[in-house]
Amino acid sequence: MGRYVARRILWLFVVIFFVSLITFLIAHAVPGGPFSREKKLPPAVLKQLNAKYNLDDPLWLQYVNYMGGIFIPRIIVGEPSNSLLEDHLINIPLGDYTFQWMNFGPSYKSQSRTVNDVFRENFPVSVELGFYAFLIATVIGVPLGVVAALKQNTAIDYLAMAVAIFGVSVPVIVLGPILIWLFAIQTPVFLPSGWGALRAQVLPSIALGLGSSAILARLTRASLLQVIREDYIRTARAKGLAERVVVISHALRNSLIPVVTVMGPIFALLVTGTFVTETIFGVPGMGRYFVTSITNRDYPVIMGTILLLAVIIVVANLVVDLMYAWLDPRIRYD
Repeated sequence: MGRYVARRILWLFVVIFFVSLITFLIAHAVPGGPFSREKKLPPAVLKQLNAKYNLDDPLWLQYVNYMGGIFIPRIIVGEPSNSLLEDHLINIPLGDYTFQWMNFGPSYKSQSRTVNDVFRENFPVSVELGFYAFLIATVIGVPLGVVAALKQNTAIDYLAMAVAIFGVSVPVIVLGPILIWLFAIQTPVFLPSGWGALRAQVLPSIALGLGSSAILARLTRASLLQVIREDYIRTARAKGLAERVVVISHALRNSLIPVVTVMGPIFALLVTGTFVTETIFGVPGMGRYFVTSITNRDYPVIMGTILLLAVIIVVANLVVDLMYAWLDPRIRYD
């Protein structure tokens, strides 16, 4: 198991390299630049800005310097600098020295903030929203799929799948305003926008998590229907085991393997922010800032967010693979 985890961690760096390289090339291939305006800047000002952020260097050198700033740690003497070009996400005092790591660079659009400032202020909000949405998706989706499978071709099954189809079919851009109108305007139980208070967190979490719950419900139903037709399930019933024991101890555990597989990517996508949900409910998360950074050609924010998403997806998939061994003892990573 230890060697398997070590190999996956090494593969993480390979994935990050290719993701970062492709993202860097695509971002710079798009016409325009971070300082392009409808009213063009004077050539002298544009030249000065490009020189300040090293945008006049060759692309390969820009890429090497950027990745080096992120992954190569350093130790400096004294306190960290307040310069926007030297803002590191990790600063650990070591007596007269300071250990620094992960400099994602300044934001070109907001010249008083760095990418690390964006992460510190916006990313925790997206993580909190994504966690609540994932919790709602799991609590609703898995039990709904189990009930639908056990009551196949009954009114309960049809009702459960109707709810799942509704969750998949109705996008957040439609569901969000409906929830606001029902539960914040007509019945002012929750707040229509903002973040922080519990009354403001409920509606965006439901709007974001309902679609994922529908996916989990349909997948759980299909997987459980396949498992309960296996010979070992019939054998367990023939032995006189209670239906509850057969379903929970034998069928459900094995049927969750495909469900857990999709839970990893779903969790990663939810916690990194969703632009539509955050825009509708006024949530100050990463999704809104990321989409804005694409429009503004804010290369450091684009690169930093994509790399963060890649790391979360790889780690989530690793956790999913490790859960396989817990769900099915026959699976071993030797």
